[in-house]
Amino acid sequence: MSGRQTVQSRLGSLYREIAKFGAVGGAGVLVNVGVFNLVRHSTGLQTVRASIIATAVSILFNYLGFRYFTYRDRDRSSRSKELGLFLGFSAVGLVIENAVLYVATYGFGWDSSLQSNFFKFAGIGVATLFRFWSYRTWVFKALPAREVAEQAESILAAADADPDSAPHSRAAQ
Repeated sequence: MSGRQTVQSRLGSLYREIAKFGAVGGAGVLVNVGVFNLVRHSTGLQTVRASIIATAVSILFNYLGFRYFTYRDRDRSSRSKELGLFLGFSAVGLVIENAVLYVATYGFGWDSSLQSNFFKFAGIGVATLFRFWSYRTWVFKALPAREVAEQAESILAAADADPDSAPHSRAAQ
């Protein structure tokens, strides 16, 4: 594989990962906002408390989607560590998401149904950037063997394409 093909392959993998993350995340947003509105309007809980419950439900939903769809090909060697990291980073995302809603609701008094949903959605957006980075970096790590195999394949492909530049050719010179 040439350098350009390697870059294109990696970009293609990243685009697929983002699309899968977005599909699970989009479904999670629907769960989050749906539960938020259901809890808020049927129980009379305060806005941020209803939001925290909704976020917790969507975190569980998202874990299943990420583990078994988005990152199903990633390292599964330590599920308890993975789940602990996921819940830890999700808790940080919960704080980020609900801090936006808290400031809007209690700082500015924007507590109508429309305003609450807008700032709930805005908080989800901000927290999503953090979650994408943390989940792919710390929770659902790529298998080291896959990365090594891809690097080895690219070296072998380069050697096949240009035998004079192969490592064994240089050693012989």
